[in-house]
Amino acid sequence: MNEISSTRDTVVIAGATGFVGQALGARLGDTFRVVGLSRSGRVPGGGFAAWRSCDLFSLKDAERGLEGARYAVYLVHSMMPSARLTQGRFEDLDLICADNFARAAKQAGVEQVVYLGGLLPDVPELSRHLESRSEVERTLAGHGVPSTTLRAGLVVGADGSSFQMMLRLVKRLPVMVVPKWTSTKCQPIALADVVFLLAYVLGRPSCIGQTYDIGGPEVLSYREMMQDTAKVLGVKRRMVKVPVISPGLSRLWVSTITGSPKELVKPLIQSLAHSMVARDRRLQELAGLPGMPFRESIRRALDESTRAEEPKAPVAYTAPPVSRTPGGVRSVQRLPLPPGRDALWVAEEYMRWLPGGMRPLRVEVDRDRVCRFFIKGLANPLLILSFAPDRSASHRQLFYITGGLLARDGGRGRLEMRETTDRKMVIAAIHEFHPRLPWFIYRNTQAVVHVAVMRMFGRHLRRMSAGATRHPPSDPSHAAAT
Repeated sequence: MNEISSTRDTVVIAGATGFVGQALGARLGDTFRVVGLSRSGRVPGGGFAAWRSCDLFSLKDAERGLEGARYAVYLVHSMMPSARLTQGRFEDLDLICADNFARAAKQAGVEQVVYLGGLLPDVPELSRHLESRSEVERTLAGHGVPSTTLRAGLVVGADGSSFQMMLRLVKRLPVMVVPKWTSTKCQPIALADVVFLLAYVLGRPSCIGQTYDIGGPEVLSYREMMQDTAKVLGVKRRMVKVPVISPGLSRLWVSTITGSPKELVKPLIQSLAHSMVARDRRLQELAGLPGMPFRESIRRALDESTRAEEPKAPVAYTAPPVSRTPGGVRSVQRLPLPPGRDALWVAEEYMRWLPGGMRPLRVEVDRDRVCRFFIKGLANPLLILSFAPDRSASHRQLFYITGGLLARDGGRGRLEMRETTDRKMVIAAIHEFHPRLPWFIYRNTQAVVHVAVMRMFGRHLRRMSAGATRHPPSDPSHAAAT
């Protein structure tokens, strides 16, 4: 029993529609009031007392989503496109969502954030995928909310993306060409064990502020895991070792055979260069959980898949599918933050730089920081950015896209600039912008121009960063919240 009161405290789960989130909600439902966050509304059930429509790219949505929460669980990873057109690296998208969640948790008075991240090998340089997991971990803890992190490798569950890729490879290839990375060691863990441990740390004071590696009882290579999977399936698979296959060929091979999106396969393959083994399993020792053997975890996952495919009578709980690529544009760029400066300074510098940096466009900025973009020969502005003082602070600046010939009327289009928690970078992001131009024209004109402008502004900031290093600013505090 957790060291908490017997009242039904509210737990909010971000990433609740995923296979870990669904299983965790079912486990917690008897003890807590469980609220799931989803892009679309859902009917309560399966352990969830309620669902809240929430886009974690919106701080306002995150604040609404976490209202009334005592505890929060973060299970989100942004490796798939989050808009009809997504410009930006997945790690920057992950960072925005985690930062919004942490800020909202702070405002809501959440007492503990629990995060399921990835095992981190002890190497000088992590893959982009694993570095993103680590950055999310730091970000969730960076706004002052007590946190607990569980780091896991491959989670064996019926709907787990990594497990499904491995299962499809074994099912579809009688003869498998196995590259060098399949000898990399991993410590897989059963979904049931992950859920047990997430529930165990939730609300437990002794676990707050702790980071735990978790894993099953066996350390195996990926080739051994595929061999064990073949044995459980009752099939014979011949594996032919090759000394080298480039990461690019591996991504193509895995994506083609399994049907998994390249956006998902690429970062996972990049993470296989180093062993993913738990440094210790002290949490499992505390919880008295030795862990499920790998072959047993495969059998459980296959049984779950079989039950999921069986016809069922209608039930009260329904789960409408969530669109994988919502409409609109999301464009994210990571910019350097000069020493001693903040997001307010960057936003103001952007407004100062635009009139000269956007030629041949003309840019006008008024006293209220409303920014209008014009082109010669047209009286009406192409775009209008309006500053939102009530949603801005020194560490985050927000502008709404409120009009212009290139923007559709209505919607929640916005430009934000926010500091990373280490105050070394600023994330500049456009969210939910709906262009008036036809998509094929927009992609090859306006979208290209936006990225080019942000790159030029980034170079401008790097030059200023170099100058600031030589001549530090005299007033580094530069304004509180506006």
